[in-house]
Formats: sequence, structure tokens, C-alpha cells
Amino acid sequence: MAKWGEGDPRWIVEERADATNVNNWHWTERDATTWSSDKLKFLLLGLGVENEEGSCEVTEVTKVEGEASINNRKGKLIFFYEWNLKATWTGESKAGVKYTGTIEVPNLSDENDMEDLDISVSLNKDEPETPLTNLMKTKGAEKIREALGSYVGFLKTEFTQGMILPTANGVAKVPSTSQSKAKQDKTRISSSGSTTAPVNTGVKIPTCKFSIKEKFLTSPPELYRVFLNQEMVQAFTHAPASVEGERGGKFRLLEGNVFGEFTELVPDEKIVMKWRYNNWPCEHYATITMTFLDRNSETELKVECRGVPDNEEERTKEGWKRYYFEAIKQTFGYGARLY
Repeated sequence: MAKWGEGDPRWIVEERADATNVNNWHWTERDATTWSSDKLKFLLLGLGVENEEGSCEVTEVTKVEGEASINNRKGKLIFFYEWNLKATWTGESKAGVKYTGTIEVPNLSDENDMEDLDISVSLNKDEPETPLTNLMKTKGAEKIREALGSYVGFLKTEFTQGMILPTANGVAKVPSTSQSKAKQDKTRISSSGSTTAPVNTGVKIPTCKFSIKEKFLTSPPELYRVFLNQEMVQAFTHAPASVEGERGGKFRLLEGNVFGEFTELVPDEKIVMKWRYNNWPCEHYATITMTFLDRNSETELKVECRGVPDNEEERTKEGWKRYYFEAIKQTFGYGARLY
């Protein structure tokens, strides 16, 4: 037996108080089932297609049954996932007639290629025949296939943050994956910066803090309400949004690319929230504090951002200016004086 300190350098866990999996030598496993279930629902819900006959949209994900996990052995990631999915689609013809049907995907698995997926689309039995069924069977099924391919891509990038730690030479292997069209469709807000998930280093994320200010030609109560009212958020983002305007309430906007939770609300004065872009490392949130200051006929909004990943600073600043400040002014007329 080798003397203390003379053994294989890969086996150095005993020398570390934190028992870090150095060189990725030991087998580690992470359960991705809950994360995958949420991600699949997010990617499928709201998918839509249209043609001269009308439009169709996935309106409900009724079944997400299965499991997913990732194993790391000697720096190699092994992915396991198996899902049985079911969803509801709703169609509306140009004449205004509505139809409903079902989508089933019984074999989303690491053992099957995307092109081999069985995507079954049907019209409910009590519904009259419609050309929209064929629309969903062709263009609709293709969009669903792209979305599921996007899920696999996110599983191999976003969820694996921290699973491969730096090796002795400081280099970490990162699994490669192609960018699917579905992923690109879901990242419209990211036009001001890269949509690629940050490189996985397995160490603490370096973050920064900054503040930005903007003036709006409205009162603090009115501007405060803009951020907490779901209809107003949907108006200035020009997209569906989910906003629970209360302490502990969740929000999701800009096609799911921005989401978080309200942690503190002082009516008409302050909003504090956990906030993140969808492609930030899993479970990493910045803390955003918005302070509403009355400046006579104007409101000065001060936004303090803490915990933003260093490499996301400029993108986050530009995102707030473009998708919040400018959009709110243009939508509600808070940026121009009327004489």
C-alpha cells in the first residue's frame, strides 16, 4: 500500500476538508426529473403554427410521466431520460370555429434519435373534421420535435452546471450540443447578447453589482403597478406573461427567457425580486431592487442589480434598458411630454 501522500494523485479526497470530487474520478449522479418536467412543460406550452386555414396552439401539457438523471464518471457525463408526454392542442379556423385535439409522445428517450420520435396528433372524437388536424400533424409535429430536441440540449448544458469540476490542469470538459431552432425561438430577448450557456467551470460563479437609473413621466404608484399587473406586463413585452403581483409571487415573461420571484414589496416605493435569464447557471438568481422616487411631475426609477454573472453584465444592462425602460415608455407614453 502506498504511503500517505504517495498514492495516485486522482485519489486526493481525503486531503480536502470539503471532499470535492477532484479530477471527476468518483461516480456522481444528479436527479433531473423535476427540472426536466418543468422544462418540458415550458418548451411545449404555447407552441403554435398557422397557415391559410387557421392557427393551432399547444394549450395544455396534461401528462409528463417519466424520469431523467445524469451520471458523471471519470469526467464523462452519461445522460438517462425516458418520458411519456401528452398535451392538448386548440385550433381556430379563419371563420372563427374552434377545435381541440390531443398530442402524444410515448418514447422520448436517450435510446431514440429525435427523428425516430413517435408524435401522434389526433382530433377529439366529438369534433368535426378540419384541415387544422393536418396542420398539427405536419408543421405542428415538427415544432414539437424541435422543442424536445431543445430540451435535450438544455439538459446537456444548463442542468449540468457544476457536475464536471476543474481537473488538475484546470480544464473542464463540457458536453457539446447543437443549437436547435426551438431554442432560438425561445430566446428572442437574447438578441443583445450570446444565448449560449456559460462555460461550466464547476466553481463559484464570479458576479458583479451595478445600478441604473431612468426617469418616467408618470407617478410612482402608476409605474409601480406596471411591474406587478399581468395585463400591463403583457402589454409592454408584447407577449404572454405570468405575473403574481404579491410577495412570494412568481413571474415569467418574454417567452420564459426572464423569470423569478417577488421577495419584498413596499407599495408605490420599492420592489425586490429574485431575477434571472433562462440560460444562466441552474438555480442562480440575481437580486434586483427597484426604488421609485417622486420627482414632482416625474418618477425616477433606480434599479440595483446584485449577483449578476460577470460575463452577463452588459447584456443585463442592455436588456433592462431595451425590454423594460424603452418598452414601458413606448407602450404607455411615459417618455414624452405633452404641451
